[in-house]
Amino acid sequence: MSYTSVLGGRHHRFDTLARLLAAASSERSGDRLAGLAAASEQERVAARWSLADVPLAEFLAEPLIPYETDDVTRLILDTHDATAFAPVAGLTVGEFREWLLSPAADAEALAALAPGLTPEMVAAVSKLMGNADLVAVARKVRVVTAFRSTIGLPGRLATRLQPNHPTDDPAGVAAALLDGLLLGSGDAVIGINPATDSPRAVRDLLELLDGVIQRYAIPTQSCVLSHVTTSVDLMARGAPVDLVFQSIAGTQAANASFGVTLGLLDEAYEAALKLERGTVGHNVMYFETGQGSALSAGAHHGVDQQTVEARAYAVARRYDPLLVNTVVGFIGPEYLYDGRQILRAALEDHLCGKLLGLPMGLDICYTNHADADDDDIATMLTMLGVAGASFVICTPGGDDIMLNYQSASYHDALYLREVLGLRPAPEFEAWLASIGLLDERGAIRGAAGGHPLTAIGRELAA
Repeated sequence: MSYTSVLGGRHHRFDTLARLLAAASSERSGDRLAGLAAASEQERVAARWSLADVPLAEFLAEPLIPYETDDVTRLILDTHDATAFAPVAGLTVGEFREWLLSPAADAEALAALAPGLTPEMVAAVSKLMGNADLVAVARKVRVVTAFRSTIGLPGRLATRLQPNHPTDDPAGVAAALLDGLLLGSGDAVIGINPATDSPRAVRDLLELLDGVIQRYAIPTQSCVLSHVTTSVDLMARGAPVDLVFQSIAGTQAANASFGVTLGLLDEAYEAALKLERGTVGHNVMYFETGQGSALSAGAHHGVDQQTVEARAYAVARRYDPLLVNTVVGFIGPEYLYDGRQILRAALEDHLCGKLLGLPMGLDICYTNHADADDDDIATMLTMLGVAGASFVICTPGGDDIMLNYQSASYHDALYLREVLGLRPAPEFEAWLASIGLLDERGAIRGAAGGHPLTAIGRELAA
């Protein structure tokens, strides 16, 4: 099926729905690299004009990637909830945008609608939205999950404490861990990207984190971001695995490039549930995604990178995760060139994930060869806080010395909580108060050298 529009006396034709979506996307270097971007701003506007008239139901009738050859497409279509979709089934993409911005689309209505939406629908409508629209709609969506802490409640902002170290040195990890805890970080997860994926090294890190959490009764969860096969093996051997992590993408071929299948994720999910390590909930999975991963693997099937990214959220939704985050600027300027493109992608990803019913957070970040700086981090952090992000990733000083990229810092999270009146997860907040780290206003207070938490650093360094 082709799509046409007339703009400025010129006819614009888009031969497929995938081509229309790509041309309607905001400018980004990845789509330009793939040869999918609009040839001009005029063509981009013409594509959006046509896209606004596409019925939402057309995304069910015309899969972007063939059903027969892609298990993510099969997952999307086979699990689609027609009853949930019914309230918007007769709308076009443009009409859907207007409905989302209306008072009728409140938190209750959006939660009920989520099972009836497909990734392609939410990607399409996001392409018609300005940044303010993306914030306004995302802010209305509430997704609450829990393990040892509860994520996504109104008025709350959780953080992932990321104490990475280039050699997984316990003293280095302990220093970064202590730094984050003293600054009120870690209620979403204490998550380490290991320098090696060897089962022994991963288990050592898991035991280190579990020992701290258990000894100091910290109401949070740990995760060592190893490959899912390593987690499955370690769970079978009795390792203290709280959350199972995996990077995922929006096509079968892209997931294969990560060494992942839906069957393998099924196995890991069931194994983690059987451990019953949660105390206030049983959401046991943690997924990371990022625009450009499918293109970098040559597995995007001619679909623009934002739409492929949204398809990854269908994979995540299958497993009712505790946390999902887009590592929005990590893949590099080949895919998101500068701060402006990274911000736009962050807002799109956050909205699309939440509309599909996911607990969305972000690693608000950039690589050192991107055209971005710390002011871009501050802008993105503020806008995503207003948009209601469930959590953000924080690193010591905003500089990850293992992965070599720039992210938000523990202090940045304190800034955001302060200016927006946000608080940590309730269980974690109560723990911070119990150990004297909150003042009478609920703000983090400085810790003296004799504070109980300083024992963590001494103990682990020894």
